[in-house]
Amino acid sequence: MQEEKLERWSHSHSFGQDHKRAGESRTFLVIALTCSMMLIEITAGILFGSMALLADGLHMGSHAVALGINAFAYVYARKHAHSSRYSFGTGKVNTLGGYTGAVLLAVFAGIMAFESVLRLINPVSIAFNQAIIVAVLGLVVNGVSVFILGDNHSHDHDGHDHHHHDHNLKSAYLHVLADALTSLLAIFALLIGKYFGAIWMDPLMGIVGAVLVARWSLGLLRSTTGILLDEQANDAMLDAARSRIEREPECKVVDLHIWTVAPGVHSAIVSIVAAEAREPEYYKAALREELKLDHLTVEVLRLGDS
Repeated sequence: MQEEKLERWSHSHSFGQDHKRAGESRTFLVIALTCSMMLIEITAGILFGSMALLADGLHMGSHAVALGINAFAYVYARKHAHSSRYSFGTGKVNTLGGYTGAVLLAVFAGIMAFESVLRLINPVSIAFNQAIIVAVLGLVVNGVSVFILGDNHSHDHDGHDHHHHDHNLKSAYLHVLADALTSLLAIFALLIGKYFGAIWMDPLMGIVGAVLVARWSLGLLRSTTGILLDEQANDAMLDAARSRIEREPECKVVDLHIWTVAPGVHSAIVSIVAAEAREPEYYKAALREELKLDHLTVEVLRLGDS
């Protein structure tokens, strides 16, 4: 059979993952900014004997590693988008990057909470002026990073599904937002401690920050695990697909699977039983009128066939 005759039925499974995503360049820019600040703080900490600067520099380094995972996910997904090893492309690499970032956020939240509780039990003296300077520097850097990344991991625009996020970008954004929040809470606590002697405010704000970061982490974990485990689309999308097919005379959907294979990309498998069965292409066209489906397989069975 001539190859050109098969072209109308053939299509790529890259689903646009071979294109550079908007979040990739911004993530690399934030990594460069974070690493620069990390080197400045570690160098200053060693030169001036400041444990506060040294500790914050190492903390910056941990987040640089987390952002590096997000950057790697972008590059890997793009470079391997056409690989035949991946049945539905590399779209889930994006989600896996987001999931990994969420796990690291949870670990950071746990460390924050643990250290804060220890300091509540065993308070330590704080060099307030030095610590405030470090916190302000961290807030400025993280504020710029938050602005660069932006919270524009777009939500679904057709109302059918909530899996249209760039989870990788959301993970990177939450990491820098968590740092910015930590710095802001630290400044507040340190000012209270310096002027009112309430040293306990510092670890208390650490616990508050840990709780908020943990909540962000859990939200991201919930949204990414559903995609990684091929969770069914939400009821609105399933109902829309089913009602469109069953609008046809004596036609019934007997098996329906719709799931996310990449950010904003859905695949579906539908089995239909009909008294007067039409060609699968007819039902595919009908479903695509109702829903945005990038990969669709339709099985048509005639009523009465064994």
